[in-house]
Amino acid sequence: MVVSEKVMDALKSIGLNLYERKIWVALLGKGSATAGELAEIANVPRSRAYDILESLAEKGFVIFQSGRPIRFLAVDPHEAFERVKKKLYEDYQKTVQKIDEIKNSEVLKELKELYEKGIKTLSLEEITGALKGRYSMLQQIESMLKNAKDQINLLATPEMLSEILKNHFSLLKEVKEKGVKIRILVPKDDQTQELAKAFKNIAEIRLFDPNTLPVYGNVLLVDGKELMMGLTNPKEVPASQDIAFWSKSEHASTQLFSPFFELLWDQARKV
Repeated sequence: MVVSEKVMDALKSIGLNLYERKIWVALLGKGSATAGELAEIANVPRSRAYDILESLAEKGFVIFQSGRPIRFLAVDPHEAFERVKKKLYEDYQKTVQKIDEIKNSEVLKELKELYEKGIKTLSLEEITGALKGRYSMLQQIESMLKNAKDQINLLATPEMLSEILKNHFSLLKEVKEKGVKIRILVPKDDQTQELAKAFKNIAEIRLFDPNTLPVYGNVLLVDGKELMMGLTNPKEVPASQDIAFWSKSEHASTQLFSPFFELLWDQARKV
């Protein structure tokens, strides 16, 4: 059975590989079939068909029917998706539980000692790297904010400030309550003026005129020891193609980017 590319892409997005998608679509059109029949209809290797159907059964998409040869029955798509959602949620809960158990055990202590020992042997260029994709950037931002002890300085585009409001506002509030000083610098426009209001109780916000200071980008500085700098324009690339540079260089943080931030800060207007 031929289905649209949209259908195949949707099935791919929930974790079905190409052979699984082709076999399940073929079974939906057939209702019930043997592994050999489905291999022929779906144009997948006959030697792989049974394993693929076993995988689909584990995921909740097909049911084994007794008999010789074994036949397979398609699960109603709506029910199949509900089963998949339930299994993913159960797997997620189990994984979170295991992670919490590890965090509260001697295993974490041993791993942390190993990490700290390794970090001490690294040269500066090895404590530096690139991040690709908005999701990876937001994860790194979360780690940096969480570990802040003294000061957070953020130069942000409206797009990044919106992402931080959506993803890290509660964390910033917690950090503020621990005594960390937070300063946020953004270009002035209608969007940032509204966003600035949301941050006013947890951070000192300043707006600068992009016509006077044509700066547009993202730089996060934490405690003068760690920095992250966006290398792409969020207006020009999709979120998956965002790239950022990260480093634990105190020299770059305190003697290069911090003075740049202070120059912009002094020329910006308080909110």
